[in-house]
Amino acid sequence: MVLIIVPTFNEEKKIGRVVRGLFEQGYKNILVVDDASKDNTVGVALKNGAIVLSHKINRGQGAALETGNAYARQHEFDIVVHFDGDDQMNPEDILFGLNLINKNECDVVLGSRFLDKRSKIPFFKKNLILPVSRWINFVFTHVKLTDAHNGFRILNFKALNSIVITQDKMAHNTEIVRAIKKNGLKFAEVPVEIRYHEFGQGVSGGFKILWDLIINI
Repeated sequence: MVLIIVPTFNEEKKIGRVVRGLFEQGYKNILVVDDASKDNTVGVALKNGAIVLSHKINRGQGAALETGNAYARQHEFDIVVHFDGDDQMNPEDILFGLNLINKNECDVVLGSRFLDKRSKIPFFKKNLILPVSRWINFVFTHVKLTDAHNGFRILNFKALNSIVITQDKMAHNTEIVRAIKKNGLKFAEVPVEIRYHEFGQGVSGGFKILWDLIINI
């Protein structure tokens, strides 16, 4: 069974479209993990048919994903898909990655904005923030990726039970890649489309990620 895990925070205007889009692609098990939103994210997600778990305090995206992973382990799901709740990802991209997992070609699928030209990445993000992120990711993981901080990923049963996310905030991206290498998991990058509605993670956020990684290590 496949579980789609959607971490959210204050996404009442977008989470309905995200959940409906996933259902339209035929996915039946959609778990929205709400990270203590102050708006009606939970109500909209429930109205559109998602399973919802809620944090009582805001902890960060990494914590939300681990809550979803723990639910998947408890309910014995074979595969989990991490899919953002801000309506920037394309649910049609999931199938290709699932096929790689089902063919046992890899344990983990990682999304990349740089393997095709569908993502219209803002200039500053494309030419400064993301290259620096890739370098930081390589320093801490010794794994070379085309896209270091992409929230799209798929884990099979082995990976799900090998990777436990301890970084509550955005440093979980690098932590997951470190765990892939540490546990000898096979991985593949696949092209995914990211549709930018707003700028997103900035330079200050990048420094916070770096600091979290240093403290953790």
